[in-house]
Amino acid sequence: MKVTICIGSSCHIKGSRQVVEQLQYLIRQKNVEDKVELGGTFCMGKCQMGVCVGIDDEVFSVTPDTVDDFFEKQILTRI
Repeated sequence: MKVTICIGSSCHIKGSRQVVEQLQYLIRQKNVEDKVELGGTFCMGKCQMGVCVGIDDEVFSVTPDTVDDFFEKQILTRI
């Protein structure tokens, strides 16, 4: 599974670095490094959403406060 996190200026201000770091931690903690690939991208065109995270063709709004819930509901359930 490829998970893409926006690291453009708007998302960076809203916490994309923390989202990336927490996703890296959760992936290691759940031992799913072989199933989840993280990637970064610049602007996904949905700056008003917050930190944009893409899985397949879906884009989600994630914050440092919601990343754990996002990981459980959107990543773990798909692998």
